Amino acid sequence: MEVTALVAAIQGYTALAIGIIIGLGALGACIGIGIMGSKFLESAARQPELVPMLSGRMFLLAGLIDAAFIIGLAIALFFAFANPLLSAVAGG
Repeated sequence: MEVTALVAAIQGYTALAIGIIIGLGALGACIGIGIMGSKFLESAARQPELVPMLSGRMFLLAGLIDAAFIIGLAIALFFAFANPLLSAVAGG
């Protein structure tokens, strides 16, 4: 296989992988925050005196859920702009 065809194949598969990483990460984060928000509203309706404590914990968990998505986004951007697979092909 020619090197240019191999590089093009790696770039194409990398683009597909980036889309999957970002898409599934965003989907998971949205579902997680939606479920957590609904459970927060249920618990706040049952025991309104616990709302200050629950809201603090909810925002902490929302930050952690978003942090997991941002880490996946950073890995996807790493492969988009500094793909280590291409240097292995070009060097060999």
